Amino acid sequence: MGMRGWNWWVLVCTSLAVLPALTEGKTVKYETFEEDAPATVIGNLAKDISISPSSGSKTNFRMMKQFNSSFIRLRESDGQLTIGERIDRERICKHTLHCLIAFDVVSFSKEQFKLIHVEVEVKDINDNSPEFPRKESSLEISENTAVGTRIPLDFAVDEDVGLNYIQSYQISVNSHFTIDVLSRADGVKYAELVLMKELDRETQASYALELVAMDGGNPSRTGTTRINVKVKDYNDNSPVFDRNNFSVDLPEDAPVGFLLLDLNAEDPDEGLNGEVVYGFGNQVPSEIRQLFRVDRKTGRLTLESPIDFESKKTYEFDVQATDLGPNPSPAICKIVVQVQDVNDNAPEISITPMTSITAGIAYITESAARESFVALVSTSDRDSGANGQVHCTLYGHDHFRLQQAYEDSFMIVSTSPLDREKIPEYNLTVVAEDLGSPPFRTITQYTIRLTDENDNAPVFSKPVYEVAVVENNAPGAYITTVVARDMDLGHNGKVSYKLADTYVMGSPVSAFVSLDPASGSFYALRSFNYEVMKQLELRITASDGGSPPLTGTATVNIRIVDQNDNAPVINQPVLNNGSAEVLLPRDAPSGYVITQVEARDADEGVNAELSYRLASGEASVFSVNKATGEVYLNRMLSHGVDETLRVTVTVSDNGRPALTTSATLHFLIIAGAPPSDRTVYRAGSREAGEHAQWDLSVVIIIVLAGSCTLLLLAIILIATTCNRRKRDKTGDDTDSYGEKETLERGKNNSDNPLLPLHGVGYSTLPGYGNGYNNGKEVVRPITIWKGNSYTTISARDPAFSGKDSGKGDSDFNDSDSDISGTDLKKEGVPVPPMGGQSGLWACTSECKILGHSDRCWSPSTVHANTGPSPVPTPTGQTLSSFNSLSKTASLPRDSLRRDNYYQAHIPKTTGLQSVYEKVLHREYDYVLVTPPIPMRVQEISEITIPVYGPTTTRCPSNEV
Repeated sequence: MGMRGWNWWVLVCTSLAVLPALTEGKTVKYETFEEDAPATVIGNLAKDISISPSSGSKTNFRMMKQFNSSFIRLRESDGQLTIGERIDRERICKHTLHCLIAFDVVSFSKEQFKLIHVEVEVKDINDNSPEFPRKESSLEISENTAVGTRIPLDFAVDEDVGLNYIQSYQISVNSHFTIDVLSRADGVKYAELVLMKELDRETQASYALELVAMDGGNPSRTGTTRINVKVKDYNDNSPVFDRNNFSVDLPEDAPVGFLLLDLNAEDPDEGLNGEVVYGFGNQVPSEIRQLFRVDRKTGRLTLESPIDFESKKTYEFDVQATDLGPNPSPAICKIVVQVQDVNDNAPEISITPMTSITAGIAYITESAARESFVALVSTSDRDSGANGQVHCTLYGHDHFRLQQAYEDSFMIVSTSPLDREKIPEYNLTVVAEDLGSPPFRTITQYTIRLTDENDNAPVFSKPVYEVAVVENNAPGAYITTVVARDMDLGHNGKVSYKLADTYVMGSPVSAFVSLDPASGSFYALRSFNYEVMKQLELRITASDGGSPPLTGTATVNIRIVDQNDNAPVINQPVLNNGSAEVLLPRDAPSGYVITQVEARDADEGVNAELSYRLASGEASVFSVNKATGEVYLNRMLSHGVDETLRVTVTVSDNGRPALTTSATLHFLIIAGAPPSDRTVYRAGSREAGEHAQWDLSVVIIIVLAGSCTLLLLAIILIATTCNRRKRDKTGDDTDSYGEKETLERGKNNSDNPLLPLHGVGYSTLPGYGNGYNNGKEVVRPITIWKGNSYTTISARDPAFSGKDSGKGDSDFNDSDSDISGTDLKKEGVPVPPMGGQSGLWACTSECKILGHSDRCWSPSTVHANTGPSPVPTPTGQTLSSFNSLSKTASLPRDSLRRDNYYQAHIPKTTGLQSVYEKVLHREYDYVLVTPPIPMRVQEISEITIPVYGPTTTRCPSNEV
């Protein structure tokens, strides 16, 4: 690789997952040596990943801080990586064979982002020498120790790794001992002292040996320790283990006191020479002694402290058995403990946002394109195997998803276009779960907040504002306020208003109204005149504060409302100082139009409707047409020639208040007759003119008064009819049979034109005075319609009563009625005397048995005419009080059908509608009478009410 500090190389490999172009993940690997000087260049990302600069856009690089270190520095302009400070590999990686510094870099240009995963491997240099735990150690060996006996020695430690680690051991030259270099399960090399020749304490009692450990560096480094061997007198037999080595699997969650092995060693000697005790060898480090315990007497190997697979996976140590005799020779048993991983660590989640202002919140612009990179999610699990494999899931919203970047790292990317105005913030949940059994799960909440872009134009509350302003307003008067809303935030949503530059009547619109740019309120700059300008159309633009700003438009139509601020102006005749002289022929006939006053009003509508009136002058001689202003004569003139008659005519509009203009006309009487072509008023045309000038309110009052009058007349008619019915019921009950009785009855009742005088039938009408059987009561049978047949009953049955039974409500003349015979007498209506059972003349047989009630009541026939006095009509005719509209009993035409009968002629006025419906729709047992004589009933619509106009005093002889 070249000189140290300058040797570096780069490997570029694409990610395992094929990602979209926008968020394609790449892994870039570099190598550097520890202890290289700061500012040493490691690599250049822009060159190494072959980034081709897009048109007009520059690519920048940004490191996503994922560790608290300043070992590596990134130049953002081109992605050059340099060493920030000296790297001590042994401090950051200890005994790890491969030491990696991993971090993430984002390359971006405008809205395009790429995630680059960088791994810098720190290569080891041989900067550490092997070291023994003790500079000097002592061994005691019995002189009878067999040749080939192995004695464990302290092993050296080297912080370097790989070839720079300890590769071999050497011992100083001697005649009895050599060493054998071995490797432990974890790869650590150690040396054992091997006896090559029998010892003889008496010949040589001690040996001084030097043990050298050498690493594989270039140049090689060494470490030395001194071993003092003392030869002791021997004990014949040494303890012997069942096995010389054991391998034990220990779960990392094993509790303290867990039994690993129950060691057993036997010594055939007796006494103290055969009593065996157990313990760790002298070379066993303190770490092992803290984690494990050997019972001195029983040899039980138990767990002394909790262990962690993630800290160390394998432990190897020696347990020795020694007898208590003199010069013991210990037996060695090698123990290898393999720690088994247990899923006891939950996954860890680290989220690094692309842009962050607040901790725990990632920011992304709402204009970001689809598949934009938002944040990096890194997961880790200290467990191994399936227990350390992590599956990551994102919940919360479909607008974002997880995309694997490399190994246990994922990217949060957008899946669709974003809109802050719809969803300003997303609360997402990241769930990391390992594949252990049972699995561990870690849940992290994360927030993604959208930053605003000016993507919404101001919108007015309505496109067209219609405003009415009364003319003659004060300058500065408030007109209206327009409102536009912008859904963006900050300056992007701050709306200001502007009036479009248009011209009205040759002047800029800003000369008529002013607009508050902040509030949107309009104010009048001048007083408006309806006669000059009737409408003002304004165009408003609302702009936001974005860059570039967005705008919205609306139209304001200001309608000027007319006021009655112009008095009528008389154009004809031409006035001089408010007066004019008009010639008037002496022989002008009545109705002669002398002149016409013509006026104009600059206002419109009601304010311009004019009416003319004679204010002063001889009203008996002159009149003026209210609508046209024509001044005409009411009669022939009796004045002399050259006389002057003075008349004042006023012209008023219909405004509120009305404005009036006057003109004084001087009529100079001249000799002669008027021209033959001059207009002469006709009476009809004058009346039509007067009628046309009626006020609408007067017409409404007259119609209401007429309706009330008709209602009152109808009520009087009903009351009169009921009173007459009660008088008829007080007479004698008489019946007639055959043609003779019918003729007599017709004779005595000839005064009543509504009574039927022809046909053959039965009647229950009472007689009056001596005209009917000399006033005597004649008991005759009464034939009534009952159900489907006729029934004959006696009208003089003393067992029946004419009073109301109280079981039903009758309409008139019962004990509960509001209108009684007494009340009628008070009104001056004659009531015939009631005698005996004559009150039952209109009752059915059921009524006589059950008592009088509505159920058995039958409508009466027509009686004598009574009512109010006639009302004169405009034509000179008299209108009777609806006597011809009296109620007539209805009878079936066919004896087999009850529904075929003559309708009672009752006027359907509003006030009598309920009475009318009661009479027509109740079920009665009808009294058989002859069919009524057909006659025409005067309709209500034919009743005319005279309409009177305002009275004008004038000579009758001159009316035309």
